[in-house]
Amino acid sequence: QVQLVESGGGLVQTGDSLRLSCAVSGRTVSSTGMGWFRQAPGKEREFVAAITWSGSSTYYADSVKGRFTISRDNAKNTVYLRMNSLKPEDTAVYYCAASTRFITPAKAMGARSAYDYWGQGTQVTVSS
Repeated sequence: QVQLVESGGGLVQTGDSLRLSCAVSGRTVSSTGMGWFRQAPGKEREFVAAITWSGSSTYYADSVKGRFTISRDNAKNTVYLRMNSLKPEDTAVYYCAASTRFITPAKAMGARSAYDYWGQGTQVTVSS
């Protein structure tokens, strides 16, 4: 059974940084495509960032490109989302997701259908 547990969310001000963590159990991240999505109140869940199962490629939504960085630590079996220069429009619940399929290219991991497991989410609130 694959389980994903997010942490690191909180209330910050515009321009601040946060690092979200996604601890994975039941599967090694070194062979798993991972992604981050977010959902703001009243909106659809949207793609944020992904890293392929090989770790060789990443893909970002245009809205976060240059500000957010996805990475993984194989030894800790954890995936991270570093978020810099946060804006009020980044306010949302952030979800970690895992794909058991060997999906390439990285752009294909922008779809929710690419993922098999989801975490419960962590709230990020950016005040203006």
